[in-house]
Amino acid sequence: MFWFLLFALVVVVAAVTLAVLSGRDGVLPEAEPDRTAWSLPPGRPLARSDIDGLRLPVALRGYRMADADDVLDRLAAELAERDARIAELEAALAGARAEAATVRPDGPRDAPPSPSSAEDEGNSHE
Repeated sequence: MFWFLLFALVVVVAAVTLAVLSGRDGVLPEAEPDRTAWSLPPGRPLARSDIDGLRLPVALRGYRMADADDVLDRLAAELAERDARIAELEAALAGARAEAATVRPDGPRDAPPSPSSAEDEGNSHE
């Protein structure tokens, strides 16, 4: 019985080998890399299309932790940079609005006089 099982095993292994090698000129197909080729553009800020096209490589029990951490670190850094820039621009805008809101002593040059000031001037001459 042992010899029969051993012979059957050899036949099955030979059949599988012939099936794999047949039709491919005796060359095995290229093995899939265990890491997907992906990268975020290093020389410019990320765009929505970069994130939409991102596919993290999958491991046995989910995503590769190191790859996911790299992407999340990059996104966090860029979001922090954008938040700082937004805060800077909002502060500059608030300063410009405050400056524009202050009344200059000589008043605006191109603005027509307000109706209440024209009435006051008219009443003062009477």
